[in-house]
Amino acid sequence: MNTKSLSFRLLLAEGLVLSVFFVLVAVVLEQGFRETAENALQERLQIQAYSLLSVTEFNNGGDLIMPSNLHDPRFLNPGSGLYGFIQQGGKKILWRSPSAIGLDVSRPPQLAPGASVFFFDNSGRYVLHYAATRKDPAGMARDYLFTVEEDAQIVSNQIQSLQNTLRIWLIVIAFTLVAIQFTLLRWSLKPLRKIVHDLEAVEEGRKSHLDGSYPTELHGLAGNLNAFISIERAHLERYRNNLADLAHSLKTPLAILRGCVESFNENKQTVQEQISRMNEIVEYQLQRAAAKGEHKTIKTADLSAIINKITASLSKVYVDKNIIFHVEIPESCPVFCEEGDLYEIVGNLMDNACKWCKQHVKVTIALNQRKARRNFSVLLEITDDGPGIPVGKFNEILKRGVRADENIHGHGIGMTIVYELIELMNGKLEGGKSTVLGGMRWSIYLP
Repeated sequence: MNTKSLSFRLLLAEGLVLSVFFVLVAVVLEQGFRETAENALQERLQIQAYSLLSVTEFNNGGDLIMPSNLHDPRFLNPGSGLYGFIQQGGKKILWRSPSAIGLDVSRPPQLAPGASVFFFDNSGRYVLHYAATRKDPAGMARDYLFTVEEDAQIVSNQIQSLQNTLRIWLIVIAFTLVAIQFTLLRWSLKPLRKIVHDLEAVEEGRKSHLDGSYPTELHGLAGNLNAFISIERAHLERYRNNLADLAHSLKTPLAILRGCVESFNENKQTVQEQISRMNEIVEYQLQRAAAKGEHKTIKTADLSAIINKITASLSKVYVDKNIIFHVEIPESCPVFCEEGDLYEIVGNLMDNACKWCKQHVKVTIALNQRKARRNFSVLLEITDDGPGIPVGKFNEILKRGVRADENIHGHGIGMTIVYELIELMNGKLEGGKSTVLGGMRWSIYLP
């Protein structure tokens, strides 16, 4: 498994958590078992103290004596691990069991009759002291201290046995849980591997987008990735379109230059103007290609000046048709728009009007117009006296590469450029039949 993979990281984290958990469980269980074993031992030693008290007797001299046979034979075997003592006054040892030969009794605290104390002493034994009062044959009450001790090794052996059993089972459970966790991780991360596989398919061109059935939590990720893929493809498509737009934009200046070749000296200024215009077109289209898709501007361009320049240029391009231009525009009409965008919009529409007209082209500007419940600052109308667009062709010519008449030379992208630019400017484009000249009418509403 790759150490940098998400599966390895999760499995390692789960392994660490399980390890800490099982260590804590082992410590808690061992401590709980130790306390339980010590409580049980305390109860046993308490019973042993009661049993010693129950078999005590007095001799004729009033001294406390013990029988030779006790109920627990371990008191009689040296080193058995169970030891008994009887003291009087907390100092004088009256009796010690045969098993306690050579052992010192633990010094008890001051106890009231009937009280007991249980503890683990420094000699490695558990000790229980029980204070009791008995009357001798003369009726005199005497205080005695019954002490029962047991080696800690017995409890330690029990705890060690538990530890061995517990460790074996915890290790088995840990490995089982790790295996289960690994299986669950593989199953849980399967959708991520599916997305990676689909992304590879998109990169190789076998898929256009992420179309798998993903969990709810991954819908946002898949949607964002699909949006990113769509944006990248849109950028690529726009780069291609902008190259086509560039070629189309240069078409008119090239046509003017072609007409000026024969009389270069007479049209030297026109040639210079068109060369400058071509340079501006190249820079403009390159800027559009590098744009991110948003269209924001705080610049203004004079629409009237642009119309006049385009009219003068088209008069030379279509000099053979003797076109009569009817230009009804204010002396100045500033519009919040890039100058290059206006050249594209007006240039394409007027060029189409000149191409299709019989002899007349009309350009008008109206200010502060309202359309479709919206206020527009400028309405630009370009009309001609040509045949107009056939019924059913209007929406088609707005598509890239489609021309109204396939027999007419052109790239079929002029109207697409116009439509896209007006949409980016949040304007509105309308087309229809001119009631004045009888040909095509284009209405451009600019905000």
